[in-house]
Amino acid sequence: MSICTVLSILNSKSYAEDLKAAVEFCRDAGAHLSTVVICMGTAPMDGIYGAASIAWLDAQQREIDELSEKTAQVRDVLSRSELSYDVQEIYTEFAWAHEDIAERALYADIVLIGRQAAADEDLRKRIIGGALFRTPTPVIINRGTKPLQANVKSVLLAWDSSDEASRAARQALDFLKAAECVYVTMVDPLSNERVNGEDPGADVGGFLARHGVKVQVDRLASGGSKSDEVIRQHAIDVGADLIVMGAYNHPRWQQTLFGGMTRNMIEDGKTPIFLSH
Repeated sequence: MSICTVLSILNSKSYAEDLKAAVEFCRDAGAHLSTVVICMGTAPMDGIYGAASIAWLDAQQREIDELSEKTAQVRDVLSRSELSYDVQEIYTEFAWAHEDIAERALYADIVLIGRQAAADEDLRKRIIGGALFRTPTPVIINRGTKPLQANVKSVLLAWDSSDEASRAARQALDFLKAAECVYVTMVDPLSNERVNGEDPGADVGGFLARHGVKVQVDRLASGGSKSDEVIRQHAIDVGADLIVMGAYNHPRWQQTLFGGMTRNMIEDGKTPIFLSH
């Protein structure tokens, strides 16, 4: 996947760090930066008439005015960046935000979620729900303090032979080919013809190597730890700049209720994560 258009979702309340990181990423990739400054409006107050509704309308107008002001500031920053760019603003409600985001994500090669946007749990959920589940566009979440570069040196590919993992590897192929080493990482892999084959990791390693990827297959024992904990620690051990993984192999409602690797990686990880579903 060649990265020509990057969609960066900016929280109107806090965005300077995320905008700077998106500019650096696009400059490194030579990509067009499509920026969306979003504000999810204040929920309506109880009561249709009287002071309560007037107060809500006043609050809503203040949010709209502030959003326009912040969007103008983003345009000003980007006008001095020498990048190809466009800027949009969205004033929406929580219930509709995922649809607004999906509409924009459909025309991007990658969606960036920076630390400030990810820190807003409601916004993060809407971005994932819109971009990851309603479009074929992959998402990169960076909750760390270090900006992600387009040309990463070390990548960890979390592999479990699932459709989601296969799709992630294909969509992230440009990252994998540019890296000095890609660590295909498997946790407690089964040597099964219908799962990983007799030599777990050999098939995907061979596939990637034929694309010019420098591969190292790492089979890790969990030792009773959760898979996401093992993956995160291994990423630290090998100095990975990016983790590539398939998202939500199991139904999302199941992961929401009982936890799951994707959810834990998103909420607890500090290494940038490339997600595909």
